[in-house]
Amino acid sequence: MFDVERWQEIFEAISKNKLRTFLTGLSVASGIFILVILLGIGEGMRNGISSEFENDAANILFVWTGATSKEYKGLNPGRIITMKNDDYNYVTSKYEDELEYKSSIYRIWNGIVNYNKESGSYRVEGVWPDYQFLENAGMVNGRFINYKDQDNFEKVVVLGNKVKTDLFKNGEDPMGKYVQISNINFKVIGVFSDPGGEREESRVFLPLSTSQRVFNGGNDIRHLSFTLQKEDNFEDALAASEKFSSELETHLKEKYSIAPDDTRAITINNSLENAKRFYDLMNMIKFFFWGVGICTIIAGIVGVSNIMLIIVKERTREIGIRKALGAEPLSIIVMVLHESIFVTTIAGFTGLIFSLALLEFVGPLIETQYISNPSINFSVAITTVFILIIAGAIAGFFPAWKAARIKPIDALRNE
Repeated sequence: MFDVERWQEIFEAISKNKLRTFLTGLSVASGIFILVILLGIGEGMRNGISSEFENDAANILFVWTGATSKEYKGLNPGRIITMKNDDYNYVTSKYEDELEYKSSIYRIWNGIVNYNKESGSYRVEGVWPDYQFLENAGMVNGRFINYKDQDNFEKVVVLGNKVKTDLFKNGEDPMGKYVQISNINFKVIGVFSDPGGEREESRVFLPLSTSQRVFNGGNDIRHLSFTLQKEDNFEDALAASEKFSSELETHLKEKYSIAPDDTRAITINNSLENAKRFYDLMNMIKFFFWGVGICTIIAGIVGVSNIMLIIVKERTREIGIRKALGAEPLSIIVMVLHESIFVTTIAGFTGLIFSLALLEFVGPLIETQYISNPSINFSVAITTVFILIIAGAIAGFFPAWKAARIKPIDALRNE
Protein backbone atom coordinates (compact mmCIF):
# COMPACT_ATOMS: atom_id res chain seq x y z
CA MET A 1 0.00 0.00 0.00
CA PHE A 2 1.34 3.44 -0.95
CA ASP A 3 2.15 5.38 2.24
CA VAL A 4 2.47 9.12 1.51
CA GLU A 5 3.79 9.95 4.97
CA ARG A 6 6.60 7.41 4.70
CA TRP A 7 7.70 8.81 1.36
CA GLN A 8 7.63 12.30 2.84
CA GLU A 9 9.90 11.09 5.64
CA ILE A 10 12.33 9.58 3.15
CA PHE A 11 12.55 12.73 1.03
CA GLU A 12 12.86 14.90 4.13
CA ALA A 13 15.76 12.78 5.43
CA ILE A 14 17.46 12.93 2.03
CA SER A 15 16.99 16.71 1.74
CA LYS A 16 18.63 17.26 5.15
CA ASN A 17 21.75 15.33 4.10
CA LYS A 18 22.09 15.93 0.34
CA LEU A 19 25.88 15.59 0.15
CA ARG A 20 25.98 12.46 2.30
CA THR A 21 23.20 10.85 0.26
CA PHE A 22 24.89 11.82 -3.01
CA LEU A 23 28.24 10.32 -2.04
CA THR A 24 26.56 7.16 -0.78
CA GLY A 25 24.59 6.78 -3.98
CA LEU A 26 27.70 7.49 -6.04
CA SER A 27 29.47 4.45 -4.57
CA VAL A 28 26.54 2.21 -5.53
CA ALA A 29 26.17 3.79 -8.99
CA SER A 30 29.87 3.37 -9.73
CA GLY A 31 29.69 -0.28 -8.67
CA ILE A 32 26.85 -1.04 -11.09
CA PHE A 33 28.52 1.06 -13.79
CA ILE A 34 31.80 -0.86 -13.48
CA LEU A 35 30.01 -4.23 -13.40
CA VAL A 36 28.01 -3.55 -16.57
CA ILE A 37 30.99 -2.11 -18.45
CA LEU A 38 33.15 -5.11 -17.53
CA LEU A 39 30.44 -7.54 -18.62
CA GLY A 40 30.06 -5.60 -21.86
CA ILE A 41 33.79 -5.86 -22.53
CA GLY A 42 33.63 -9.58 -21.78
CA GLU A 43 30.84 -9.98 -24.34
CA GLY A 44 32.85 -7.92 -26.82
CA MET A 45 35.80 -10.26 -26.38
CA ARG A 46 33.50 -13.22 -26.99
CA ASN A 47 32.18 -11.54 -30.16
CA GLY A 48 35.68 -10.79 -31.38
CA ILE A 49 36.94 -14.32 -30.86
CA SER A 50 33.79 -15.79 -32.41
CA SER A 51 34.41 -13.72 -35.56
CA GLU A 52 37.94 -15.14 -35.75
CA PHE A 53 36.53 -18.68 -35.85
CA GLU A 54 34.01 -17.68 -38.52
CA ASN A 55 36.83 -17.13 -41.02
CA ASP A 56 36.97 -20.87 -41.69
CA ALA A 57 34.53 -23.73 -41.25
CA ALA A 58 33.50 -24.06 -37.58
CA ASN A 59 34.80 -27.61 -37.07
CA ILE A 60 37.79 -27.66 -39.40
CA LEU A 61 40.93 -29.78 -38.88
CA PHE A 62 44.23 -28.97 -40.58
CA VAL A 63 47.02 -31.55 -40.78
CA TRP A 64 50.58 -30.73 -41.75
CA THR A 65 53.99 -32.31 -41.33
CA GLY A 66 57.49 -31.19 -40.39
CA ALA A 67 60.78 -32.75 -39.37
CA THR A 68 61.06 -35.49 -36.77
CA SER A 69 62.53 -34.37 -33.47
CA LYS A 70 63.34 -37.76 -31.95
CA GLU A 71 65.21 -40.93 -32.91
CA TYR A 72 62.86 -43.87 -33.51
CA LYS A 73 63.41 -47.43 -34.69
CA GLY A 74 67.01 -46.68 -35.62
CA LEU A 75 66.04 -43.63 -37.69
CA ASN A 76 67.77 -40.35 -36.87
CA PRO A 77 65.85 -37.19 -35.94
CA GLY A 78 65.55 -34.43 -38.52
CA ARG A 79 63.79 -36.51 -41.20
CA ILE A 80 61.41 -34.39 -43.29
CA ILE A 81 57.96 -36.02 -43.44
CA THR A 82 55.95 -35.47 -46.63
CA MET A 83 52.43 -36.83 -46.96
CA LYS A 84 51.23 -38.50 -50.15
CA ASN A 85 47.98 -38.81 -52.08
CA ASP A 86 47.56 -42.24 -50.51
CA ASP A 87 47.20 -40.61 -47.09
CA TYR A 88 44.32 -38.50 -48.33
CA ASN A 89 42.70 -41.48 -50.05
CA TYR A 90 43.05 -43.60 -46.90
CA VAL A 91 41.34 -41.01 -44.69
CA THR A 92 38.51 -40.25 -47.13
CA SER A 93 37.87 -43.96 -47.61
CA LYS A 94 38.01 -45.04 -43.96
CA TYR A 95 36.03 -42.09 -42.61
CA GLU A 96 33.74 -41.57 -45.57
CA ASP A 97 30.57 -41.47 -43.46
CA GLU A 98 32.07 -39.17 -40.84
CA LEU A 99 33.52 -36.49 -43.11
CA GLU A 100 31.55 -33.52 -44.36
CA TYR A 101 34.13 -31.66 -46.51
CA LYS A 102 37.64 -32.80 -47.39
CA SER A 103 40.65 -31.69 -49.37
CA SER A 104 44.36 -32.25 -49.65
CA ILE A 105 46.50 -29.25 -50.52
CA TYR A 106 49.64 -28.90 -52.59
CA ARG A 107 51.28 -25.51 -52.24
CA ILE A 108 53.41 -24.00 -54.99
CA TRP A 109 56.25 -21.98 -53.50
CA ASN A 110 57.28 -18.66 -55.07
CA GLY A 111 53.97 -18.42 -56.91
CA ILE A 112 54.46 -15.43 -59.20
CA VAL A 113 51.22 -14.58 -61.01
CA ASN A 114 51.24 -12.34 -64.09
CA TYR A 115 48.62 -10.70 -66.27
CA ASN A 116 49.90 -8.45 -69.06
CA LYS A 117 52.20 -5.95 -67.33
CA GLU A 118 50.88 -6.62 -63.82
CA SER A 119 52.39 -9.24 -61.52
CA GLY A 120 52.55 -10.24 -57.90
CA SER A 121 53.68 -12.96 -55.53
CA TYR A 122 50.71 -14.79 -54.05
CA ARG A 123 49.93 -17.98 -52.20
CA VAL A 124 49.18 -20.54 -54.94
CA GLU A 125 47.62 -23.87 -53.91
CA GLY A 126 46.26 -26.94 -55.61
CA VAL A 127 43.06 -28.07 -53.89
CA TRP A 128 39.95 -30.23 -54.22
CA PRO A 129 36.50 -28.70 -54.90
CA ASP A 130 35.44 -29.02 -51.23
CA TYR A 131 38.10 -26.51 -50.26
CA GLN A 132 35.70 -23.69 -51.04
CA PHE A 133 33.53 -24.75 -48.09
CA LEU A 134 36.47 -25.50 -45.81
CA GLU A 135 37.60 -21.88 -46.25
CA ASN A 136 34.09 -20.37 -46.26
CA ALA A 137 34.96 -18.81 -49.59
CA GLY A 138 32.10 -17.09 -51.41
CA MET A 139 32.10 -16.73 -55.17
CA VAL A 140 32.08 -13.12 -56.37
CA ASN A 141 32.10 -14.18 -60.00
CA GLY A 142 32.19 -17.44 -61.93
CA ARG A 143 32.64 -20.77 -60.17
CA PHE A 144 35.05 -22.74 -58.01
CA ILE A 145 37.08 -25.75 -59.12
CA ASN A 146 34.96 -28.87 -59.75
CA TYR A 147 35.67 -32.59 -60.03
CA LYS A 148 35.78 -32.45 -63.82
CA ASP A 149 38.69 -29.99 -63.57
CA GLN A 150 40.38 -32.37 -61.14
CA ASP A 151 39.87 -35.49 -63.26
CA ASN A 152 40.96 -33.84 -66.55
CA PHE A 153 43.98 -31.95 -65.15
CA GLU A 154 42.46 -28.70 -66.41
CA LYS A 155 44.64 -25.59 -66.38
CA VAL A 156 42.07 -23.40 -64.71
CA VAL A 157 42.42 -21.05 -61.77
CA VAL A 158 40.27 -19.27 -59.18
CA LEU A 159 41.56 -15.90 -57.99
CA GLY A 160 41.10 -14.26 -54.64
CA ASN A 161 39.38 -10.88 -54.79
CA LYS A 162 42.61 -9.10 -53.78
CA VAL A 163 44.53 -10.85 -56.58
CA LYS A 164 41.87 -9.87 -59.10
CA THR A 165 42.01 -6.23 -57.97
CA ASP A 166 45.82 -6.17 -58.22
CA LEU A 167 46.10 -7.76 -61.64
CA PHE A 168 43.00 -6.52 -63.44
CA LYS A 169 42.98 -2.74 -63.36
CA ASN A 170 40.12 -0.37 -64.16
CA GLY A 171 37.47 -2.95 -63.35
CA GLU A 172 38.44 -5.31 -66.19
CA ASP A 173 36.50 -8.58 -66.08
CA PRO A 174 38.96 -11.44 -65.46
CA MET A 175 36.56 -14.21 -66.48
CA GLY A 176 37.92 -16.24 -69.38
CA LYS A 177 41.24 -14.38 -69.36
CA TYR A 178 44.57 -16.16 -68.98
CA VAL A 179 47.05 -15.48 -66.22
CA GLN A 180 50.54 -16.90 -65.98
CA ILE A 181 51.75 -18.79 -62.91
CA SER A 182 55.50 -19.28 -63.19
CA ASN A 183 55.08 -18.49 -66.92
CA ILE A 184 52.43 -21.20 -67.46
CA ASN A 185 49.00 -20.11 -68.73
CA PHE A 186 45.88 -20.77 -66.64
CA LYS A 187 42.33 -19.76 -67.51
CA VAL A 188 40.44 -17.74 -64.90
CA ILE A 189 37.10 -19.42 -64.08
CA GLY A 190 36.16 -17.61 -60.87
CA VAL A 191 36.85 -14.94 -58.26
CA PHE A 192 36.23 -15.59 -54.56
CA SER A 193 35.89 -13.54 -51.39
CA ASP A 194 36.81 -14.69 -47.88
CA PRO A 195 35.63 -13.57 -44.41
CA GLY A 196 39.30 -13.37 -43.39
CA GLY A 197 39.80 -10.28 -45.57
CA GLU A 198 42.64 -9.34 -47.88
CA ARG A 199 45.17 -11.76 -46.41
CA GLU A 200 42.95 -14.73 -47.26
CA GLU A 201 41.94 -13.19 -50.59
CA SER A 202 45.60 -12.95 -51.68
CA ARG A 203 45.48 -16.58 -52.76
CA VAL A 204 45.08 -18.49 -56.00
CA PHE A 205 43.52 -21.95 -56.29
CA LEU A 206 43.89 -24.52 -59.05
CA PRO A 207 42.99 -28.24 -59.27
CA LEU A 208 45.22 -30.40 -57.06
CA SER A 209 45.91 -32.88 -59.87
CA THR A 210 46.98 -30.05 -62.18
CA SER A 211 49.24 -28.45 -59.59
CA GLN A 212 51.05 -31.74 -58.93
CA ARG A 213 51.52 -32.52 -62.63
CA VAL A 214 52.49 -29.05 -63.86
CA PHE A 215 54.77 -28.14 -60.96
CA ASN A 216 56.45 -31.54 -60.55
CA GLY A 217 54.74 -32.37 -57.29
CA GLY A 218 54.42 -36.07 -58.00
CA ASN A 219 52.19 -37.57 -55.29
CA ASP A 220 53.28 -35.12 -52.62
CA ILE A 221 50.77 -33.08 -50.63
CA ARG A 222 51.52 -30.33 -48.11
CA HIS A 223 48.41 -30.37 -45.98
CA LEU A 224 45.16 -32.19 -45.28
CA SER A 225 41.97 -30.41 -44.34
CA PHE A 226 38.65 -31.89 -43.12
CA THR A 227 35.39 -31.08 -41.43
CA LEU A 228 33.30 -33.71 -39.70
CA GLN A 229 29.56 -34.18 -39.90
CA LYS A 230 27.48 -31.97 -37.62
CA GLU A 231 26.66 -33.25 -34.14
CA ASP A 232 23.73 -32.43 -31.85
CA ASN A 233 25.82 -30.37 -29.45
CA PHE A 234 29.28 -28.91 -28.95
CA GLU A 235 30.48 -31.61 -26.54
CA ASP A 236 29.61 -34.42 -28.97
CA ALA A 237 31.28 -32.55 -31.83
CA LEU A 238 34.40 -31.98 -29.74
CA ALA A 239 34.56 -35.66 -28.71
CA ALA A 240 34.19 -36.80 -32.34
CA SER A 241 36.87 -34.41 -33.59
CA GLU A 242 39.30 -35.41 -30.82
CA LYS A 243 38.76 -39.10 -31.62
CA PHE A 244 39.30 -38.48 -35.33
CA SER A 245 42.44 -36.39 -34.67
CA SER A 246 43.91 -39.04 -32.38
CA GLU A 247 43.30 -41.89 -34.80
CA LEU A 248 44.67 -39.95 -37.76
CA GLU A 249 47.80 -38.90 -35.87
CA THR A 250 48.41 -42.49 -34.74
CA HIS A 251 48.04 -43.78 -38.32
CA LEU A 252 50.46 -41.24 -39.79
CA LYS A 253 53.06 -41.81 -37.09
CA GLU A 254 52.93 -45.56 -37.58
CA LYS A 255 53.15 -45.25 -41.36
CA TYR A 256 56.14 -42.88 -41.33
CA SER A 257 57.91 -44.47 -38.30
CA ILE A 258 57.57 -41.46 -36.06
CA ALA A 259 57.97 -41.70 -32.29
CA PRO A 260 54.57 -41.61 -30.54
CA ASP A 261 55.73 -38.72 -28.34
CA ASP A 262 57.21 -36.69 -31.23
CA THR A 263 55.12 -33.50 -31.33
CA ARG A 264 56.84 -31.82 -34.27
CA ALA A 265 56.62 -34.31 -37.10
CA ILE A 266 52.80 -34.37 -37.28
CA THR A 267 50.63 -31.42 -36.31
CA ILE A 268 46.83 -31.45 -36.26
CA ASN A 269 45.13 -28.13 -35.64
CA ASN A 270 41.61 -28.80 -34.37
CA SER A 271 39.45 -25.65 -34.48
CA LEU A 272 36.96 -27.07 -31.96
CA GLU A 273 39.71 -27.68 -29.42
CA ASN A 274 40.95 -24.13 -30.01
CA ALA A 275 37.41 -22.82 -29.66
CA LYS A 276 36.92 -24.70 -26.38
CA ARG A 277 40.14 -23.25 -24.97
CA PHE A 278 39.12 -19.74 -25.97
CA TYR A 279 35.58 -20.05 -24.66
CA ASP A 280 36.83 -21.56 -21.39
CA LEU A 281 39.15 -18.58 -21.10
CA MET A 282 36.27 -16.23 -21.86
CA ASN A 283 34.15 -17.84 -19.15
CA MET A 284 36.99 -17.41 -16.65
CA ILE A 285 37.35 -13.76 -17.64
CA LYS A 286 33.59 -13.32 -17.38
CA PHE A 287 33.55 -14.78 -13.85
CA PHE A 288 36.48 -12.54 -12.95
CA PHE A 289 34.60 -9.48 -14.23
CA TRP A 290 31.53 -10.51 -12.24
CA GLY A 291 33.73 -10.88 -9.17
CA VAL A 292 35.29 -7.44 -9.60
CA GLY A 293 31.87 -5.85 -10.17
CA ILE A 294 30.26 -7.60 -7.21
CA CYS A 295 33.15 -6.60 -4.94
CA THR A 296 32.70 -2.99 -6.04
CA ILE A 297 28.98 -3.21 -5.30
CA ILE A 298 29.72 -4.74 -1.89
CA ALA A 299 31.91 -1.73 -1.12
CA GLY A 300 28.95 0.47 -1.98
CA ILE A 301 26.63 -1.65 0.19
CA VAL A 302 28.96 -1.26 3.15
CA GLY A 303 28.89 2.49 2.61
CA VAL A 304 25.09 2.54 2.49
CA SER A 305 24.88 0.33 5.58
CA ASN A 306 27.18 2.64 7.52
CA ILE A 307 25.15 5.66 6.51
CA MET A 308 21.95 3.93 7.58
CA LEU A 309 23.55 3.15 10.97
CA ILE A 310 24.33 6.84 11.36
CA ILE A 311 20.76 7.72 10.39
CA VAL A 312 19.39 5.23 12.91
CA LYS A 313 21.60 6.73 15.62
CA GLU A 314 20.47 10.25 14.71
CA ARG A 315 16.82 9.18 14.87
CA THR A 316 17.12 7.09 18.05
CA ARG A 317 14.81 9.39 20.08
CA GLU A 318 12.28 9.47 17.24
CA ILE A 319 12.31 5.65 17.00
CA GLY A 320 11.91 5.40 20.78
CA ILE A 321 8.87 7.70 20.69
CA ARG A 322 7.35 5.66 17.85
CA LYS A 323 7.78 2.44 19.84
CA ALA A 324 6.43 4.11 23.00
CA LEU A 325 3.32 5.07 21.03
CA GLY A 326 2.82 1.44 19.95
CA ALA A 327 4.86 1.07 16.75
CA GLU A 328 5.65 -2.58 16.02
CA PRO A 329 9.31 -3.63 15.45
CA LEU A 330 8.37 -4.71 11.92
CA SER A 331 7.21 -1.20 11.04
CA ILE A 332 10.57 0.19 12.23
CA ILE A 333 12.44 -2.35 10.10
CA VAL A 334 10.30 -1.53 7.07
CA MET A 335 10.87 2.20 7.59
CA VAL A 336 14.66 1.85 7.54
CA LEU A 337 14.66 -0.73 4.71
CA HIS A 338 12.40 1.50 2.63
CA GLU A 339 14.89 4.36 2.69
CA SER A 340 17.88 2.08 2.12
CA ILE A 341 16.33 0.29 -0.86
CA PHE A 342 15.13 3.58 -2.35
CA VAL A 343 18.56 5.24 -2.23
CA THR A 344 20.36 2.13 -3.46
CA THR A 345 17.92 1.46 -6.30
CA ILE A 346 17.89 5.03 -7.60
CA ALA A 347 21.69 5.22 -7.48
CA GLY A 348 22.03 1.78 -9.06
CA PHE A 349 19.62 2.55 -11.88
CA THR A 350 21.55 5.74 -12.58
CA GLY A 351 24.78 3.74 -12.93
CA LEU A 352 22.97 1.14 -15.05
CA ILE A 353 21.52 3.72 -17.44
CA PHE A 354 24.85 5.51 -17.89
CA SER A 355 26.67 2.23 -18.55
CA LEU A 356 24.06 1.02 -21.04
CA ALA A 357 24.13 4.37 -22.82
CA LEU A 358 27.92 4.22 -23.06
CA LEU A 359 27.83 0.69 -24.49
CA GLU A 360 25.04 1.63 -26.89
CA PHE A 361 26.82 4.63 -28.42
CA VAL A 362 30.49 3.73 -28.03
CA GLY A 363 30.30 -0.08 -28.27
CA PRO A 364 29.62 -0.30 -32.04
CA LEU A 365 32.66 1.92 -32.66
CA ILE A 366 35.04 -0.54 -30.97
CA GLU A 367 36.38 -3.00 -33.52
CA THR A 368 39.73 -4.53 -32.62
CA GLN A 369 41.14 -7.97 -33.35
CA TYR A 370 39.71 -9.54 -30.19
CA ILE A 371 37.00 -7.10 -29.07
CA SER A 372 33.94 -6.43 -31.20
CA ASN A 373 30.83 -4.43 -30.28
CA PRO A 374 30.86 -4.80 -26.47
CA SER A 375 27.29 -4.98 -25.15
CA ILE A 376 25.09 -6.82 -22.68
CA ASN A 377 21.81 -8.58 -23.28
CA PHE A 378 18.44 -8.02 -21.61
CA SER A 379 18.81 -10.89 -19.15
CA VAL A 380 22.03 -9.40 -17.75
CA ALA A 381 20.32 -6.02 -17.32
CA ILE A 382 17.46 -7.71 -15.43
CA THR A 383 20.01 -9.50 -13.25
CA THR A 384 21.59 -6.18 -12.28
CA VAL A 385 18.14 -4.90 -11.30
CA PHE A 386 17.72 -7.79 -8.87
CA ILE A 387 21.23 -7.14 -7.59
CA LEU A 388 20.20 -3.55 -6.86
CA ILE A 389 17.14 -4.59 -4.87
CA ILE A 390 19.03 -7.25 -2.93
CA ALA A 391 21.90 -4.82 -2.29
CA GLY A 392 19.51 -2.23 -0.91
CA ALA A 393 17.85 -4.80 1.35
CA ILE A 394 21.21 -6.08 2.65
CA ALA A 395 22.50 -2.56 3.21
CA GLY A 396 19.49 -1.61 5.29
CA PHE A 397 18.73 -4.85 7.12
CA PHE A 398 21.30 -4.70 9.91
CA PRO A 399 20.69 -1.03 10.73
CA ALA A 400 16.94 -1.76 10.60
CA TRP A 401 17.33 -4.74 12.93
CA LYS A 402 19.32 -2.60 15.33
CA ALA A 403 16.65 0.09 15.19
CA ALA A 404 13.90 -2.44 15.89
CA ARG A 405 15.71 -3.61 19.04
CA ILE A 406 15.97 -0.13 20.53
CA LYS A 407 14.12 0.07 23.86
CA PRO A 408 11.87 3.13 24.22
CA ILE A 409 13.25 4.03 27.69
CA ASP A 410 16.85 3.91 26.43
CA ALA A 411 15.96 5.90 23.33
CA LEU A 412 14.29 8.64 25.35
CA ARG A 413 17.42 8.96 27.53
CA ASN A 414 19.58 9.33 24.38
CA GLU A 415 21.04 12.80 23.86
